[in-house]
Amino acid sequence: MSEPARNGTANPNRRNGLMLAGLFGVVFGMVGLSFAAVPLYDLFCRVTGFGGTTQVGDDTGIETIDRTMTVRFTANVDRALPWDFRPETRSVEVRIGEPSLVNYVAENTGSEPVAGTAVYNVAPVKTGLYFVKVQCFCFDEQILMPGERMEMPVYFYVDPALADDPNLDDVQEITLSYTFFETDSEALEDAQEEYYRQIEESAGGPTAELRE
Repeated sequence: MSEPARNGTANPNRRNGLMLAGLFGVVFGMVGLSFAAVPLYDLFCRVTGFGGTTQVGDDTGIETIDRTMTVRFTANVDRALPWDFRPETRSVEVRIGEPSLVNYVAENTGSEPVAGTAVYNVAPVKTGLYFVKVQCFCFDEQILMPGERMEMPVYFYVDPALADDPNLDDVQEITLSYTFFETDSEALEDAQEEYYRQIEESAGGPTAELRE
């Protein structure tokens, strides 16, 4: 007659249950990390300036020093977005720590309302930690009606701490670059609905065919 399983002998069902629970834990952990990856990466870029990511701050209590920096501005648009986009000023010379205001200009050359969001960086990438934006059109989605032209301001300064970084002693120019991409949102849907409603009212009839 066989003896009952001793305490030192693992129960197969219990072992399988523990293994299954462990696998579920790994899966849920990986899902959690995937959701956290984007905000964590964004935080890492903002803290370190990695990849030319600029900083966001205010202009209070900033010391201005005698060293100057030439800041150049470039603009690009994704092919899917029917906009003209350019800087009003190609470059400015600023004192480090001194806030400066420049404008970009965007125009919707398409036939319907379109929304765009701008991504940005600076070069050399090592200056990203010291390039601070106070206000920027890139903080929010932008919606332009057909034919609408909009000035888009950028208010920024170069952090005086740059002068204390020996790796940046040779830097005399910083290039700020933007690229606009088309986006979808509830705000865009509302703008499109209002746009076609106004057309319908002015035409005195339905405009469903214009939306197709």
